[in-house]
Amino acid sequence: MTIEANKLAMGRFTEFINTASEALAVKLISPNAVFHVPGCDTPMLGPSGYLAIIQMMRAGFPDIRWTLEEMVSEADKVAARFTMRGTHQGVFLGVPPTGKQIEVKAMNIYRLSGGQFVEEHGQPDLFGLLQQIGAVPT
Repeated sequence: MTIEANKLAMGRFTEFINTASEALAVKLISPNAVFHVPGCDTPMLGPSGYLAIIQMMRAGFPDIRWTLEEMVSEADKVAARFTMRGTHQGVFLGVPPTGKQIEVKAMNIYRLSGGQFVEEHGQPDLFGLLQQIGAVPT
């Protein structure tokens, strides 16, 4: 894929994660996609796996929004830096809602094939997130 095609795909992907659109999930994510999630022994798979990741985040932060800050693309790989923002309004990783605002950075590496996402290695700053909601000391 070209750099321009990767930029377009990342724009659509950002729209997908901000809307949790099942229709976009099916268009953008390969049925065989593998998503490596921090803290999970087994990767999430396909569109339904990625939607499950988004729903887990939305359960704790219903207003969560991802902003694509920067990306670097080469061949079939894209490295992306995101900022996640939201309000802790539901239970997240066992932590009851605090009403606190979060702003968390994430660095993810994606692999694309045929215009679809086929792999992700995600590295959100979970420690920073837990500090912001008071689950661990600062």
